[in-house]
Amino acid sequence: MPDEQVQMTVDGELLRERRERRQLTRAALGGLVGRSPDWVKKVERNERPVRSLAMIVNLARVLGCQDVSELTGADVSVPIDDGGKLSHSGVPDLRAAIHAPLFGAAGTPEDVGELAGRVRQAWDIWHRAREQRTAVASVLPGLIKAGHATVRAAEGAEKRRASVILSEMYALAQQYAAHTVEPELYWVIVDRARMAAEQSDDPIALASAAWIVGNGLRVAGQTEEALRMVADAADTLRPQLEGGSDRLRGTYGSLCLHAAVTAAQDSRDGDAWRWHDEADRTAKKLGPSYAHPWTMFGKGNVSVHAVTIGADLRTPGVALQQLADVDPESIPSLERRSRLFLDAAKAEHVRREKASALQYLRLAYKTSPEAVRYVPSGRALAVDLKRTATGALSHLAGELADDIGVAA
Repeated sequence: MPDEQVQMTVDGELLRERRERRQLTRAALGGLVGRSPDWVKKVERNERPVRSLAMIVNLARVLGCQDVSELTGADVSVPIDDGGKLSHSGVPDLRAAIHAPLFGAAGTPEDVGELAGRVRQAWDIWHRAREQRTAVASVLPGLIKAGHATVRAAEGAEKRRASVILSEMYALAQQYAAHTVEPELYWVIVDRARMAAEQSDDPIALASAAWIVGNGLRVAGQTEEALRMVADAADTLRPQLEGGSDRLRGTYGSLCLHAAVTAAQDSRDGDAWRWHDEADRTAKKLGPSYAHPWTMFGKGNVSVHAVTIGADLRTPGVALQQLADVDPESIPSLERRSRLFLDAAKAEHVRREKASALQYLRLAYKTSPEAVRYVPSGRALAVDLKRTATGALSHLAGELADDIGVAA
């Protein structure tokens, strides 16, 4: 049976009713979600479909909804209460390091090569640890302090090289901070990554910074801006692919996958699969054993993203078909492997196959508890399964929700 695409989009009349109930003007609502009053007007008149789940969630949260279905009118549930920020115990130390004084005991300069090795090791910890946030929380603050001190002390080419490393530190900080810190601190991290890349005068580092900024824009629901950001960076690197370094091609492939997922979240299925095919071709040229040190771009990660795209496009059959072709053991990152199972759970949930959704969610949690606990869609799915599961599944869903920390 061909897969049926399950779409969600904002119902303009429901949006207008909620906005007026909150006594917000179109300009005020648009400002809160980063859009113009005219954009809000077109959405309310159903002239401009909004299919990005991130944007729908943003609108629902701003308008005080408990579930996105209050804006879509659909029977696909995505709870809002349990989909927000969940802080981590390491956040205060990270915040202190980011706001450390510029003078005094704010960090000790290190050899640039040794610092680069420490950053690569931290990224390796992130991908290989089941509790990745807890594992890197103890090293990130010291790395950031040392990174800034090293950049200040270095000169010439070493200063530019240190700036590349500092940008990679902030890329890791962004991964840690996603959904765990206040928006203001999150965007400080994103901007620091971009500034360090600009100071490095390294085009690959700058393209990598586009990947980082694109993450922030996509999380904020700004899918059009995110897609433009990473597509421009990919276009800049494309002419250099022939004969380029693995670092360049791995960065290019990472941008392609970013663009693919961003397009999928905006319901652009043609663009999503076009970008994914480009990423797949790039991964094949790099070889089966290649993995980008921090984005994990490579053959396994391309397969993970195929499942993600199917899930984000609300085509669960496509997602699960892609899953059948993936060997989870080929994915070196436990965080990404957990994402594979989480996306499979979301696909089964859309198909209303609760037993399978629960099984995949349990696999995701077993693979990496923090990759589920700190991801809003993972917590929201656990809440909904606990709320709707019946019979023997009810007990299992309740136990899993308790493990994830959303049972209440």
